[in-house]
Amino acid sequence: MGANKRPDSMARIVTKAQADAFIAAQIKEVRAQVGDKKVLLALSGGVDSSVVAALLIKAIGKQLYCVHVNHGLMRKNESENVVALFEGELDANLIYVDATDRFLNLLAGVADPESKRKIIGKEFIEVFADEARKLAGVSFLAQGTIYPDILESIEQAAGKKAVKSHHNVGGLPEDLQFDLVEPIKLLYKDEVRVVGEALGLPHAMVYRQPFPGPGLGVRCLGAITRDRLNALREADAILREEFDKSGLAEKVWQFFIAVPDVKSVGVKDGGRYEGWPAIIRAVNTKDAMTATIEEIPYALLHKITERITHEVEGINRVLYDLTPKPIGTIEWE
Repeated sequence: MGANKRPDSMARIVTKAQADAFIAAQIKEVRAQVGDKKVLLALSGGVDSSVVAALLIKAIGKQLYCVHVNHGLMRKNESENVVALFEGELDANLIYVDATDRFLNLLAGVADPESKRKIIGKEFIEVFADEARKLAGVSFLAQGTIYPDILESIEQAAGKKAVKSHHNVGGLPEDLQFDLVEPIKLLYKDEVRVVGEALGLPHAMVYRQPFPGPGLGVRCLGAITRDRLNALREADAILREEFDKSGLAEKVWQFFIAVPDVKSVGVKDGGRYEGWPAIIRAVNTKDAMTATIEEIPYALLHKITERITHEVEGINRVLYDLTPKPIGTIEWE
């Protein structure tokens, strides 16, 4: 693993003092690495990339250019919220790129999860390269890579198959034209949150629900189609709305909908109605390496089911995933 191996002597970051020391060390390291060059940050708006953005703003200020790519795989209103937050509140150099058609055209007909991740990762780099050509002196690509991404993307031992490739690790092309800046790559998710608070980021941002880099692309299972992707986006918005109203949003580490490429027969308006199932997944974890299932009250499950099946075109069933990690991963793909 080389530079990607977490030293055995590295203490877990649990206190503000430890976080402050980590931040100071990373600022020094980033300044030495970057010098006076410009850096592009892959800004999804999630916890990891937001913490990296705040750290790099402290380290290099306006040398940082945050690039938010709308790949068409974001949650409902996600990109709009990212733009409002980083432009309005954090005064970041923000470049917004709507690449929806670009990504979805490349992903059309691709069903294999690893292939999808690598297509998304490669196209991200292509988008960044396009933006870099518009700026002079860009030599670095910053990412919100964290340690579980690395652990799950490489072989743990000789002959052992990797769990999966994260788009920011296994999905990167071999001929990458940028040097990487990854200041939190040896941290677990709970440590990233401690660092985020020490950086002064808002609580709501630091404890925001994790969202994978490939976005809804790994929740629209199998080959992605625009109609199923839209159904997934609307169903997920309903789930998040109901969790917010019930108080579960603050209690559950990650919750989402997955929609597989399979249809079943249903009944609607007195006639046959074929639709996809919406699968609810809700898990709790500290480090993303293991996860337990959150028990959702039946009354809430019934309400969510009624709303999704009545309000979302194309969905005719709602299922509840009870599988912990291991044996299941947190995401389905």
